[in-house]
Amino acid sequence: MPLRDRLAQAQAAPDGDNTDLVGAYLTRLVDELDREELRDLSDSQRRVRLERRLGDLLSVEGPVMTHRERGAFIKRVVDEALGLGVLEPLLADPAVTEIMVNGPHTVYVERRGVLERSPVAFSSDAQLMQTIDRIVSRANRRVDESSPMVDVRLESGERVNVIIPPLAVDGAIVTIRRFPRSFTLSELVERGSLSAEAVLLLNACVRAELNILVSGGTGTGKTTLLNALSAMIPADERIITVEDVAELSLQQPHVVRLEARPANVEGRGEISIRDLVRNSLRMRPDRIVVGEVRGGETLDMLQAMNTGHAGSLATVHANSATDALMRLETLASMSELELPVDVLRDQINSAIDIVVQLNRFPDGSRKVVEIAALTSTRREAYTTWPFLEFVNDPLVRAQPVTGQFVPAPLPTELVTRLEAAGESVPAVFVTGGQRWHP
Repeated sequence: MPLRDRLAQAQAAPDGDNTDLVGAYLTRLVDELDREELRDLSDSQRRVRLERRLGDLLSVEGPVMTHRERGAFIKRVVDEALGLGVLEPLLADPAVTEIMVNGPHTVYVERRGVLERSPVAFSSDAQLMQTIDRIVSRANRRVDESSPMVDVRLESGERVNVIIPPLAVDGAIVTIRRFPRSFTLSELVERGSLSAEAVLLLNACVRAELNILVSGGTGTGKTTLLNALSAMIPADERIITVEDVAELSLQQPHVVRLEARPANVEGRGEISIRDLVRNSLRMRPDRIVVGEVRGGETLDMLQAMNTGHAGSLATVHANSATDALMRLETLASMSELELPVDVLRDQINSAIDIVVQLNRFPDGSRKVVEIAALTSTRREAYTTWPFLEFVNDPLVRAQPVTGQFVPAPLPTELVTRLEAAGESVPAVFVTGGQRWHP
């Protein structure tokens, strides 16, 4: 069928579906252009070149379209040629923090913390697999039946996880985690994530070189808070960041960013977070910031905190401050050193000073629900002293979460450490103070 007739047929289809026509023009466009010439152009230049050529084709053989329809069609075809096709509008939406593709016809997004079904869809399994191949090939990775799972990072910073059949029963699954926007602690106060008094205290804790562990579930804002806390590190210190996927954006002048590397297509060349943590100790760091501990590198991090690298920061997946400490113990036991539990407990009690616990609520908001000091010592069972808790009001469906940040006095030992470092303690954490309403 001629392209003109196919376009007319597509425009008459329900909801103006012209997916088949997009594929036809994409093929025509790719066949007519010089690929060697395109390779020498920048991304923006390639897009301009493709848009101009496609506009010429539509002017010669395409039916009459409004200016808006023509622009949308050209953008969709060029997105298929250069970008990620139907996912491009979602990636361009700053409110979207996660994209979840559950097979070719089902796409969900997380927008402002709330999951919702997106109207976009792929035309077929083949189109979805073409998009997946485009994603993984940019990182020199591959995904097929022999290697059906892969993690990559897009050039713009997004983390992508892909799993395909036979492991994914109902079609290929793609999960794209957006690169989080940096927030200052003051902005987090404005968003109701924590109290202004808590910000003053956390600033003091960072400057006084206390080791802080940020804990929470998936999508609770751990990396966002870690980034905000790290902004309080003095500018004259050397900071080493270690991440599985580089997301932190520290503004200090002396920052060294290290990123783990997965194995190549031959299964070789992997550099783990643990390798990077160990290497960072040889790089004369003042502070070590670990994006997330999830394995044997936890023991190396604890040893670093206990041997002259005070003021380090890290995150961990856990549901409470106490759970976070137990999780550290489990992760530290995953190293090749078979240490007794009481030895690991000694390391954790000596290393961790503060645990900041985050939670995501049904309305999509993320809040600090607890800040606690670790008060156990040596090989004692873990005990914590919460000095800030978020007490939420009864939850009402489809209504914003409300509540109060309730301060409590700090343990005497922590007050002494802060004052010895020249830091003042907000009055509410000395006397308990009044409740603060977000």
